[in-house]
Amino acid sequence: MNAGSRAFTAPARGDQLELAIESLAYGGKGVARLNGYVVFVAGAVPGDRVRAVVAERKRAYAQARVVEILDPGPDRVAPRAHHPGAPWQVLAYERQLQVKQQQVQDALERIGRLRDYTLEPILPAAQQWRYRNKLEYSFGEDASGRLVCGFHVPGGWQEIVETTDCLLGSVAANKARERIVTWCRAAGLTAYDRRSGEGLLRNLVVREGRRTGQLQVRLVSCERQQFERSGLSAAAGDVAGLLWTRTKALAETTVGGQTELLSGSDRLEEEIGGLRLRISPEAFLQTNTEMAEQLYELALSYARLTGFERVYDLYCGIGTIALLIAPRAGEVWGLEILEQAIADAIDNARRNEVDNARFFAGDARVALRELVGIAGRPDVVVLDPPRAGLSQKVVRRIVEASPKRIVYVSCNPTTLAPNAAQLADAGYALTRVRPVDMFPQTPHIECVAQLERRGH
Repeated sequence: MNAGSRAFTAPARGDQLELAIESLAYGGKGVARLNGYVVFVAGAVPGDRVRAVVAERKRAYAQARVVEILDPGPDRVAPRAHHPGAPWQVLAYERQLQVKQQQVQDALERIGRLRDYTLEPILPAAQQWRYRNKLEYSFGEDASGRLVCGFHVPGGWQEIVETTDCLLGSVAANKARERIVTWCRAAGLTAYDRRSGEGLLRNLVVREGRRTGQLQVRLVSCERQQFERSGLSAAAGDVAGLLWTRTKALAETTVGGQTELLSGSDRLEEEIGGLRLRISPEAFLQTNTEMAEQLYELALSYARLTGFERVYDLYCGIGTIALLIAPRAGEVWGLEILEQAIADAIDNARRNEVDNARFFAGDARVALRELVGIAGRPDVVVLDPPRAGLSQKVVRRIVEASPKRIVYVSCNPTTLAPNAAQLADAGYALTRVRPVDMFPQTPHIECVAQLERRGH
C-alpha cells in the first residue's frame, strides 16, 4: 500500500502493512497512521517499524497484530515471560511508567476536560515480576490433544498458550498449579469445549496470601461430570484450601456456580497494613498485596482525616479500606453489593477488634440514600468502583450526600475522567491525582483522585 497516494483506500482485513509505531493507546496497543487513518497494532511499542496484518477494519481505524518486527524501537527489550499475560514486558519499565503517567493525564484532560489539578508522580511497583496474589488460568488442548493450562491467545478463546512458569505469580503458586494439572492429565480429565459442550475442566484459580504463605486452589468445571475428589486433594498437597466450582455459564467466568470445599478452609488469610483478613473464594482483593498497601496509604492521606469524621466506604468489598480508615476516623460505614463480601468485612472487623465500622449489603444506586438516612451525611466518601466507574445515578446520590471530600480509587482513568467531570459540574474540584503501578508488564493503570467540595 502506498501511504502517500492521493486516493487513499483504507486497508482491508488480511492486508499486511508496514507501519511506524508512534505511541501507545490506552489498553496497550501501538498507534500508527496511514494518511491520518489510525491503525492500532497489538504487540508493537513506540519506535518500532513492523509488518502487521489487519484483523478488523472500521471507517476511522483498523485493528492489526504484529507479524514481524522489522526494526525495533529504542525502548523495546527482550521478553522474559513466554505467555500473553505480560503484554508490556517488551517495553522498558521506566518507559512503562512514563506512558501510564501520560495516559492518566490524557484521559483527565481529553475525556474529562479537566485542567486545574495536580498530577503527582506515579508510584513505581515494589516488584516488577512475581507480584500477583491471584491468577486465573484456562484449560484447553494442544495440537496433539494433550490437556494444557494457561492463558488464551490474545483476541481468541479457542487456543490456550500453555504456562509452566508464570512469572507474574510466585514459585509456590506455580508449583501448586502444576501439581493439579499433572493429576488432571493422569486422571484422564479433558478440557471443556464451548462449541461442542463436551469435556469437564474450564478454569483453575490460584490465590496466595503473600504475607501468610497460604495458597488457595479452586478448580472450575462444567456441571455434568464428576471426578475422584480424594485423588485431587492428595495431588493438591499442602494448600490452605482446595475448592471445586461447578458452573453452567456459557461464557468463560470463574464467578458464580456452586462451590464445594474439598479440603482445608474456604477462606484465605492475608495481611495488609497490619490487618489480618479472611477472604472468601470470589471476594475481591487487590491482586498486588505489596502495592495495595501503598495504594491504600495514599487514599488515606488524600482523605485528610483528623479522627472525628464520618466516612463512607463505597464498594467496600471485604472491608480493607474501611478497616484501615477506622483508627483515623470517628466512624466508618461500608457499602457493598455482594453479601458474601459484607460477611467477610463484618468478620474481618471482629477479628481485628475494630468497633467503629459498620457494613451493609446493597446497591449504591438505591442504598446510598438509605444509608444517609441511617448514618447521617458523610464528611468524607472513599470509593473504589469496578472498571466501569460510577453510573450517573450513583454520582447524583454522592452529590446528594454532600461530603466535604471524595477520594476516588480508580482502576480505569477513562471512567475516572467523566466521573470527575460530573462531580466537577456538581460543585466539586478535582485537586490531586496520583497513578500507582499495581500491574507492571501490563497496560493496566490504577490511580487515586482527591475531590473537594468548592467553598469548603
